[in-house]
Amino acid sequence: MLLAALWGAAGTVGAVPAAEPNTQVPAGSRHYAATAFPDRVVASPAQDASTGFAVAWRTAPLPQAPLLELTVAGDSPDMGQVRQVRASSQNLQTENGDSQHHRALIDGLQPDTLYAYRVQGQGTWGAWQHFRTAAAAGQPLTLLYFGDTQNKNLSHVSRVIRQGWQTAPDARLALFAGDLVSGGDGEDDNEWGEWFAAGGWLLPGMAVAPAAGNHEYFEEFEDTPQERRVLGKHWPVSFALPANGAKATPSTTYWFDYQGVRVVVLDGTSALDLGTATAQADWLEGVLGGSTQPWNIVVVHQPLYPLRAERDTSVLAEQVRPVLQRHKVDLVLQGHDHTYGRRADEGASLPQYISSVAGPKQYRLSPQARATMRPTAEDTQLFQVLRVDDQQLRYEARTATGRLYDAFLIRRDGAAGKRFSEISEGRIPQRDCPRPVSPKGRDDRCWE
Repeated sequence: MLLAALWGAAGTVGAVPAAEPNTQVPAGSRHYAATAFPDRVVASPAQDASTGFAVAWRTAPLPQAPLLELTVAGDSPDMGQVRQVRASSQNLQTENGDSQHHRALIDGLQPDTLYAYRVQGQGTWGAWQHFRTAAAAGQPLTLLYFGDTQNKNLSHVSRVIRQGWQTAPDARLALFAGDLVSGGDGEDDNEWGEWFAAGGWLLPGMAVAPAAGNHEYFEEFEDTPQERRVLGKHWPVSFALPANGAKATPSTTYWFDYQGVRVVVLDGTSALDLGTATAQADWLEGVLGGSTQPWNIVVVHQPLYPLRAERDTSVLAEQVRPVLQRHKVDLVLQGHDHTYGRRADEGASLPQYISSVAGPKQYRLSPQARATMRPTAEDTQLFQVLRVDDQQLRYEARTATGRLYDAFLIRRDGAAGKRFSEISEGRIPQRDCPRPVSPKGRDDRCWE
């Protein structure tokens, strides 16, 4: 039955013996230039992550769309019969020359099954990767959540991602809350190259679900009356995300179900700067209203409760917060403000609104955030581990060295709904920026 499902799903080219790979990697003229060898391989969940996933990758321009090969993973080096899926491809011109980005959608898979896959280049194949589909709802799930990575991805962010994986080697899903790169500076392709290098083996080996941040956009016609926000060219081609988003934001909003958790990703930049807040809220209403999962998590880049002074996300908050409250969302995972803070709505324990930062760009908290959020942190790179089963969700925020900074537990309690409780044991003390504020009082940066 498994083989029948494997061979017969949509997108299949045919069942053929696995070809031997050519492992020679051509050298590019620039460090992050595309070559005939496939790179920037990243897997993402299908809408139903128990029966499918998708893969995106990059090469130099090819004469025809490449293949993805897939089989049930086994212990023999003989991969046996494989299913082939033809990718769709799109060219991109960058500062590193021409490249071609590919995506392959794989469906008809079995839940909680380890598959092996690889992707094709020109006369060569990438390494075999392992990917396990989601199990049934209620089975234990571990996932990682990262705030902004944005800059110095290879030198500084990579250690946070590695520590996250070392702390939670059983993680199946990774959520990124936007601003993956700085963008808009003529070095976009190099910055994306660093982000993929920092992610290493995590990106092709687990389900990766990113939100778009303001740095995934750029300012077109800057400093003119025609100035406007435009989504960067890398975002639509770098990930193969579920195509089920709001009509106003089809490439930056989406949702999926993963092992008892419904994850919904919003586009805060479009909501705030392009007038799509109402459309996204209406779409969110339908997605959450149709959820039968025991846990619901929303990911959005801009915090509904800002942590920095002079931030205004009120339009987003006014449109989205009532939907979150009405559908009793558990967590809202955010980035953008380059600090750490957590709070709930007045008089409530859920949802918990959390903002975090994985990268080295650090800011100061506003007095308002200090007064209304517990705990908070400055000058701290963090990652988050969520452990979920049918009865409880345990949340941990940990520093770049793996120390416990924040933790809480949400328990399902039958007719009484859900109970929230803090976990204080083992936490390290609050961390604040060691640098004094400038004499003029306007320096909100902790570190450049």
